[in-house]
Amino acid sequence: MKEIYLAGGCFWGCQKYFDMLPGVTETVVGYANGPTADPTYEQVKYEHTGHAETVQVRYDPAVLPLSSLLSRYFAVIDPTAVHRQGEDVGIQYRTGIYYTDPADGAVAQQALADLAQAYDAPLAVECKPLENFYPAEAYHQKYLEKNPNGYCHIRFDTIPAPGKEQPANHE
Repeated sequence: MKEIYLAGGCFWGCQKYFDMLPGVTETVVGYANGPTADPTYEQVKYEHTGHAETVQVRYDPAVLPLSSLLSRYFAVIDPTAVHRQGEDVGIQYRTGIYYTDPADGAVAQQALADLAQAYDAPLAVECKPLENFYPAEAYHQKYLEKNPNGYCHIRFDTIPAPGKEQPANHE
């Protein structure tokens, strides 16, 4: 198994989305790459800790190679939006790919370079090594399973089938 950390706006919908993908074996929502140790949701949201709402994604690369996982990730974010996704605005809602294996960083950089060809605007997706990750409180884990009518910026009824991803032009 491998793991990658993906920030795509509100982590509730991202977790549900990644859980739907064949090859994903486990997800955990949390806070990544901020300077505050073990932050709470309230600190991240209201005290501007610099963390990104992030999903730790564990996956089987034999079933879902990282390049395919990233393609699926790009299908549900606006990669040109700075510190926002959907109606969520703030640094904690930025997009990012955070890796622990330098080889994954190279795959991610290439995926972003390929994605940039589809946009006139610059991409706003961070791509850097994981500095830290703190799991979110229990009530955030699998939130949309527990609260099916909860807010989500991802429209699950429009998600393309595997292999059919086309980046939307969000200009």
